[in-house]
Amino acid sequence: MRVAAIVPAAGRGERLGPGTPKALRLLGGVPLLVHAVRALSSARLVDLVVVAGPPEGEAEVRALLDAHDVAAEVRVVAGGETRQESVRRALDVLPADVAGVLVHDAARPLAPSDLADDVAQALIAGVTAVIPVMPVTDTIKRVDVSGHVLQTLPRAELVAVQTPQGFARSVLAEAHDAAALDGFEGTDDASLVERLGVPVQTVAGYDDAFKVTRPGDLAHAETVLRRRLERRDR
Repeated sequence: MRVAAIVPAAGRGERLGPGTPKALRLLGGVPLLVHAVRALSSARLVDLVVVAGPPEGEAEVRALLDAHDVAAEVRVVAGGETRQESVRRALDVLPADVAGVLVHDAARPLAPSDLADDVAQALIAGVTAVIPVMPVTDTIKRVDVSGHVLQTLPRAELVAVQTPQGFARSVLAEAHDAAALDGFEGTDDASLVERLGVPVQTVAGYDDAFKVTRPGDLAHAETVLRRRLERRDR
């Protein structure tokens, strides 16, 4: 199976504060997007990476990747107004022989290449949909619009979901088509696939695959990256 990875990177990331699009914010002097693409391109089982960048920003993203010597096969397309639209546009340009697709957030710049390989390996083994997850350590409660607690959810049944998420290409395309027809907006691609009734398998996630959403997350990422580089230099 030939596997491609899609990186939707057209969002503004306003919770991270004003400025450049989130995927282009710097982490250790390197854009988040570059970190994410490097990890995917280093994965043994990923053959191609497609980046859906900011609309009308294809040339800028292409130049950025070239400037940071991303050596693997990477294509850049114009993303859409939503994450789902960006993924759909990237799906449309994949070569015909790509049967497995990973979808990865540029906002998870430190997710290791081993995680991409774990997800891709599950697809190669015949799983139709697979997502990396981490155990939930906090107590989670459902509340109503007034802030009153409705229910305490059983923690043993809860997980936090990461990316890259992996899918059979045909199933992911069908899920996006159905969501577009219904006007459904999911928070991840697995939620679209679940609506088709397709079983979604899980694999173990990684601590470093956390999402950079707010300024504190970026500061944490700087610390993790610095420690990673220090270990590498020893």
